[in-house]
Amino acid sequence: MKRELGIARCGLACCLCSKNTHCAGCHADDCPDLLWCENRSCSREKGLEGCYACDEECRKGLLKKNKPQAFRLFIQRYGMDELLDCLERNEKNGILYHREGLYGDYDDFFDLEMLIDFIRTGERPLE
Repeated sequence: MKRELGIARCGLACCLCSKNTHCAGCHADDCPDLLWCENRSCSREKGLEGCYACDEECRKGLLKKNKPQAFRLFIQRYGMDELLDCLERNEKNGILYHREGLYGDYDDFFDLEMLIDFIRTGERPLE
């Protein structure tokens, strides 16, 4: 985990991204997604650190997907440091952000609340 890369504006975990060997994250001026990322543009226009600092209900851009939406809601409820602590603990316990390509253990959820609980506990719900 590269904790210093933190969380992207949309809520994705730059700190755990498999692309972080050549990407400095969306807060950097050389962000590779600079021209197309709706979440980056919107949060910058509003003067916000990220979508997690916005009070609006939003499903724009990457927030259409459950993982960034759940990470965003997690930050709003528990804070950035708590999310980073949970992700770091989960990684140490074998939970992978990217297992196959950009798909990983946090992508297996259709229910946001179940995903948020998984982030907090590191335990999969009983099926």
